[in-house]
Amino acid sequence: QVQLVESGGGLVQAGGSLRLSCAASGRTSVRYGMGWFRQAPGKERVFVATISRTGGSTYYADSVKGRFTISRDNAKNTVYLQMNSLKPEDTAIYYCAAYDRSGTGWPPLGYDYWGQGTQVTVSS
Repeated sequence: QVQLVESGGGLVQAGGSLRLSCAASGRTSVRYGMGWFRQAPGKERVFVATISRTGGSTYYADSVKGRFTISRDNAKNTVYLQMNSLKPEDTAIYYCAAYDRSGTGWPPLGYDYWGQGTQVTVSS
């Protein structure tokens, strides 16, 4: 079992930046690939970004490419999502998730563990 806890969400003005963190605990001796997803009010949860076990491969949704950066620090069992040039349409609850296979987590299938989410609100 892996437990995931997100942090770093908040309220920011359009054009601003936030960095989300996802701390993993539990069965972390097995390195999991990680992903970020988001769910806006009244909409389905959608994929945002993913990073492989080693951090060597990443993949982004077109809507965030060039603005968001996913990274990880395996020594700290933590994954980050740096979000720059934020837009009101980025407002959502952001979730991190873990998958147990090589490569990136795209397509977004087989994510076994999920965090509780952190709210990001971007004001115009």
